[in-house]
Amino acid sequence: MADETVNTNREWEPKIIAFLCNWCSYAGADLAGTGRLQYPPYVRVIRVPCSGRINPIYIIKALTDGADGVMVSGCHPGDCHYLSGNMYARRRFTVLKKLLTTAGIDPDRVHFTWVSASEGGRFADVVREVTEKVMKLGPNRTCEYAENVLGGNRI
Repeated sequence: MADETVNTNREWEPKIIAFLCNWCSYAGADLAGTGRLQYPPYVRVIRVPCSGRINPIYIIKALTDGADGVMVSGCHPGDCHYLSGNMYARRRFTVLKKLLTTAGIDPDRVHFTWVSASEGGRFADVVREVTEKVMKLGPNRTCEYAENVLGGNRI
């Protein structure tokens, strides 16, 4: 009984999954950390070789498994270590946002951005901005649908 009281009094904290390019965005996140820049602690980082290698299914799966928001960050245009991976990613996520709308998922839960290895401050700013937007949207109810209808697991 006491555990239920603790859970109901606890303030909701968003769960945000961040897919970060190994070469630029992850290094920018590392710079933010080593520079002791403050940003909200709600982001769980997944390092990927290139933002162009992120299958949109990963984003949908994160949302249906309970993530309140997803952030994808890659190299700036023209700076991709794999030449044009970030441009492929940008095109994919433009289509993904339309698909999310069709599926009844708020497309504002997914954010795409560019952060270079030298932009630790920008990374912290982006995380603050994404967290603020996700907090305005509130908890993601897509995962409840997945649990009830599809038998999904929550993050």
